[in-house]
Amino acid sequence: MTASNYCQFCSVVSKANGEDPIGSANATDTWIVVELPLPWLKERLILDSPLSPAFQAIREGNTKLTAIAIAPDRQYSIPGYTRVFCYQRPSQLFAQFDKQEFLVPEDELKLIVSALLQRTTLDFWEKYRQPTQNIREILVCTHGNIDVACARFGRPIYEKLRKEFATPENLRVWRCSHFGGHQFAPTLIDFPTGQVWGHLESQILPALVWRNSPVIELRRFYRGWTGLTKFEQIVERELWMQHGWNWLNYYKFGQILAQDTANDPWNADWAEVRLEYAAPNGSATGVYQARVEVCGSVMSATNSGEEAIAVKQYRIV
Repeated sequence: MTASNYCQFCSVVSKANGEDPIGSANATDTWIVVELPLPWLKERLILDSPLSPAFQAIREGNTKLTAIAIAPDRQYSIPGYTRVFCYQRPSQLFAQFDKQEFLVPEDELKLIVSALLQRTTLDFWEKYRQPTQNIREILVCTHGNIDVACARFGRPIYEKLRKEFATPENLRVWRCSHFGGHQFAPTLIDFPTGQVWGHLESQILPALVWRNSPVIELRRFYRGWTGLTKFEQIVERELWMQHGWNWLNYYKFGQILAQDTANDPWNADWAEVRLEYAAPNGSATGVYQARVEVCGSVMSATNSGEEAIAVKQYRIV
């Protein structure tokens, strides 16, 4: 690979120019995650796969729904059956997503996806439910059919996590399809917290997995918590840096009080943010309020091979 080709990877451009990944995680209330064999061709995945009902709901306006495919795993998977995860926001104020896992016959896959989307009774599916609420799931994007950066940089991170950190009883690591943010590859989602990470480097994986190092070491890799929207995520990171790892256990809820109306909401120049919090045992509750403002821009490419464009960067004031 030549140097010029290497520099056409969107994530190389983004990282080299110092783009801050915070605020780039898609705010989501419901995740539908389905085990599907490769290859994940974009059109087929959207229009002709068990995840099609979820993608249809997204096209119809469900902006707080995310659908993801995960690759079968030699150790985790069971022939003839398909694993389905559903992570849902449990309430307005929360710390992590509620997890449901099912292991269903392949010919019933579309039916359970539709049932989860419609939030109908799941009595019929109880026989397939798996008692895995205690297992942490990490999903690493390796979806090269969407952007080559995810395959080029995501695969090594996946392999290191899978080989050195995964344990069937406590932590499973999966290859997954696109969930946004190629320019931050390698990128992953950590469930049940729903935190998203990007520009990952192998040396910071122990801190991310074991959570036994100062959180400041992870600041520049944090894309945000999917329980909040863009500007709320920017504020939440600052609070996490102040409170440390215990902050992950706090129930949180964000709200935009006001923001720049001259630009589209995602690209606003400023926003006033309110963030409520509560300790799980009720020992502490409170509210933070902050203003997020543009502090400059960097050149970044959204997709590999495309021309770089100016992207706004933000700070708390």
